[in-house]
Amino acid sequence: MKATLRLDKLLAHTGFGTRSEIKQLVKRGAVSVNGRTVKDSGQQVHPERDEIHVDGEPVVYREFVYLMLNKPQGVVSATEDTRDRTVLDLIDSRYAHFDLFPVGRLDKDTEGLLLLTNDGKLAHQLLSPRKHVPKTYYAEVEGAVDESDKAAFARGVTLDDGYVTMPAELVILHRGNPAQSELSRIELTIMEGKFHQVKRMFQSVGKRIVFLKRIAMGPLKLDPNLPAGKYRELTEKERLSLKEHGEYHKS
Repeated sequence: MKATLRLDKLLAHTGFGTRSEIKQLVKRGAVSVNGRTVKDSGQQVHPERDEIHVDGEPVVYREFVYLMLNKPQGVVSATEDTRDRTVLDLIDSRYAHFDLFPVGRLDKDTEGLLLLTNDGKLAHQLLSPRKHVPKTYYAEVEGAVDESDKAAFARGVTLDDGYVTMPAELVILHRGNPAQSELSRIELTIMEGKFHQVKRMFQSVGKRIVFLKRIAMGPLKLDPNLPAGKYRELTEKERLSLKEHGEYHKS
């Protein structure tokens, strides 16, 4: 973060309006810095040292925001879309000025963990193909998932376009019985993020996913108490673990 920045930029970033609206706040004497009424909205201030108030309300500056969203089905992982609701449509307007974006994507019919932030550096560290950040999914699968599938995934499977995946860890929670239309339940951890990768991996072994949910990304695990469509800010511990993970996996 810069040592100082313009007051109007800081106030705009903390949700007090546009720069023209902030000029009006300053004009009517609503803004003070260290107890003194401000006359110039372009005044330089230090976000961490200066005490800034608007109409007596203390201003708390945050450069970055990190939200854990439990993405529901039917919502797309984008900042805007002309046909479907996006994940940003689920976020309260008080976060609008942070210009959040999803870190990676989940398919429209996939639910689960999605990180929203405005921290581009962290997003790059988590998404870079060279970093191999693990992502874990829970899935319900048509067919009896067995040890042969586990071994195939551990070696890497060939997708429909000829791409051979990196080794993946398959945990079989329950082996389904196709004769009774019983689904298998599994957890799969992959180290990359190709298009529809988990679904295509199961297709390569002759099985079909009917339900898919991401439950972890790196050290970040989906909060089991977070209903689909809801979100919360990361705890300090979660935020630091993500940053440390990104730093550790620097290429």
